[in-house]
Amino acid sequence: MSIMKRVRDISVATLNERLEQSEDPVRLIDQYLSAQRQQIEESERLYQQMLVHAQSIRHQVLTAEQMKEKREQQALLALKAGEEQVAKMALQEKLQHEETYDRYASLYEESKLSIIELEQKIEQLKLDFNEVLSKRQYYMTRLQSVRLQQQMNARMNSLGGGVNGGTFTRLEERISNMEHEARSLRDVRGLGKELMQSGAVVQQAIEREMLQLRQKLEKEGWLK
Repeated sequence: MSIMKRVRDISVATLNERLEQSEDPVRLIDQYLSAQRQQIEESERLYQQMLVHAQSIRHQVLTAEQMKEKREQQALLALKAGEEQVAKMALQEKLQHEETYDRYASLYEESKLSIIELEQKIEQLKLDFNEVLSKRQYYMTRLQSVRLQQQMNARMNSLGGGVNGGTFTRLEERISNMEHEARSLRDVRGLGKELMQSGAVVQQAIEREMLQLRQKLEKEGWLK
């Protein structure tokens, strides 16, 4: 495991531990994201510098390779021309260019490995950034839910708790009394009608009896 990977793991682990104990997780996450964003930007600037440096080393490698081949061809031409001393001088320079080539080729390979490692670090930093950013959204949503719940509780308290059961009981009793009074009045009116109707029947019976008595008295001569 590389040093960069260990540092990243420690940072994320520390953040997770602090989140569990924090009363304001969003603020803590924002601080972490700000530091993480700065680290990504600095790493990307370093990455560009390393690319330029690697390109410069690669140019040195190619130049040394070309000069090595050129001196070898010059040595061959000198030998063909019978100029052995010139050929030796060309071969001497070829060896120098070979040494230069080996040194720069080694540096170039090391530079490529460093670039690959930095690419992986930047990619991991971005993954961590996005992961923490998603946690920020989650905690923001939770905090918003808590605030809305608090507002609802405050509003309910301001309403005095609403209508309780005792209010409905008293309302039921009042309506029942009104209904009872209405029924009683209706019953009294009905009784009056019955009495009136009963009196009319009795009166008619009396009149019939009176008629019968008159007729009887007339027959007996009592009435003229």
